[in-house]
Amino acid sequence: MTDTAVIEVEDLRRSYAGGFEAVSGISFSVAAGELFALLGTNGAGKTSTVEVLEGLERPTAGRVRVLGHDPYRERGVVRPRIGVMLQEGGFAGELTAAETVRMWAGCTTGARPVGEALEMVGLGRRRDVRVKQLSGGEKRRLDLAMALLGRPEVLFLDEPTTGLDAEGRRETWELVRGLRDTGTTVVLTTHYLEEAEELADRLAILHEGRIAAGGRVADVVSAQPSHISFELPDGYLVGDLPPLAALGVSSHETAGRTVRLRTPELQRAATGLLVWARENRVELRGLDVRSASLEEAFMQIAREQEATR
Repeated sequence: MTDTAVIEVEDLRRSYAGGFEAVSGISFSVAAGELFALLGTNGAGKTSTVEVLEGLERPTAGRVRVLGHDPYRERGVVRPRIGVMLQEGGFAGELTAAETVRMWAGCTTGARPVGEALEMVGLGRRRDVRVKQLSGGEKRRLDLAMALLGRPEVLFLDEPTTGLDAEGRRETWELVRGLRDTGTTVVLTTHYLEEAEELADRLAILHEGRIAAGGRVADVVSAQPSHISFELPDGYLVGDLPPLAALGVSSHETAGRTVRLRTPELQRAATGLLVWARENRVELRGLDVRSASLEEAFMQIAREQEATR
C-alpha cells in the first residue's frame, strides 16, 4: 500500500451463512485518479468485494479503507464523496428523467444542476420523457447520471454499458476517461473485456474469491502469446518454413493449408516469416498478425486456475 492510495484492501475476506467464503483474503490498492478494473467470472467474488468498498456490507475479516476511512463504520463521511452506479437503478417509471434527477439532487450534497447531469450522459433531449418510456440503454445513462450527480471523488461502476449500443458504449468510455483525467478515481466491474482493456490502468482478475492475476493491463496481456496465421503457399509444407523455434515460435497448429503460430516474440517471428516469404518470392495469403488480447489472457488464466483445482 502507498500513501497516495485512495482505496486500500488488505486480506479482505467475506463469508456468508453456511460458511461459504466468497472472498478469500485479497489485497490491492487503487491510486488517486486511477481506473481500476475488477474482473472475474460469475461467482468469482466481484460483487461481494465491491459491496464492501461501497460501504453496503462489512468485511468478515481484513482491512478496507476508502479515502482514508472505513466505508462501513464511517459511511456518513465516505458516502457523500463517492458515486455508485448499480446494475439497475430501480427508478419510478412515472417520473420523467429530469424529475428523477431533481429528486435525487435533493438528497445529494453539492449536486450538479439537473440539466448538466443529463447533458453529461447524453439525455438532455430526453429530459421530459418518463423513465418507463426510456430504452434500456437510456436507463443505463440515467443510472450513470445519478452516480455523477454529487461530483464524486471515487466512482464505482458496475457493468456501466450493459444495454448500450456500440455508439453509446464508446460515448460512455469517453465520459469515463474524461472523469479519470480530471482526477476521479474509478473502480469498474464489467463482463466486456474489451471495455476493461480500453479503459483500465490496472486490473485484478478474481477466481473463486482470490486474485488470480493483476497489474497493469499491458503486463497481464503480454504474459500471453501473440498469434500469426496464414495460408501455406502452393507447393510448400510446414517443414519448408524456416525453423519455427529459431523464430521464437512456442507452438503451432495446422488446419488444411492454414498455419497458426503462437509466439511470445511477435516482431521476431513476423519479421523472420516475412523475410522468408520475400526470399522465396511467395505470398502469405490471409496473413493475420496480432498481439494477445485481454480476453485471451482472461480465458487462459481461468483455464489454468481450473486445472489446479
